[in-house]
Amino acid sequence: MFGFNTVSLDAKGRLSTPARYRTDFKNQNQTNIVITKDPQYPSLKIYPGREWSKISTKLESLQGLDPIVRNIQWTILGNAYQTEIDVDGRMLLRIPNDLQEYAEIENQNQIALVGMGNKFEIWNINSWEMRQTGGSLSTEILDVVLPESIKSMSF
Repeated sequence: MFGFNTVSLDAKGRLSTPARYRTDFKNQNQTNIVITKDPQYPSLKIYPGREWSKISTKLESLQGLDPIVRNIQWTILGNAYQTEIDVDGRMLLRIPNDLQEYAEIENQNQIALVGMGNKFEIWNINSWEMRQTGGSLSTEILDVVLPESIKSMSF
């Protein structure tokens, strides 16, 4: 599941998964999806159920007394929204209002859906274009020194 897509967000905050990804979900019998906040950028992560299981298990096992680890756990685990998708239908995915607000996609007709292999990212189209041209976003968090336990994780 790779590549950039411009997708529509309807009035109910739903997006239809592009056809090129539907086969992957169907072949892998992936009907469970988790949407959560990206801890670094004003964007969202979408994980298929199996991938989410790996990520959440790793995050849950980390030492929560480290304030940076705890903040990442709050951001990713504490904001996770789990839902089912119909792999035989249009694969509509509803994004909760609070997550739309975080990613600055509320009231947007077009958003960026970026396939990152084992997950997707959702971006405000203008923010995505800004990052692609090397611009910085006022809300990105780049100055945090991550503990070793987090550095090795791919999320």
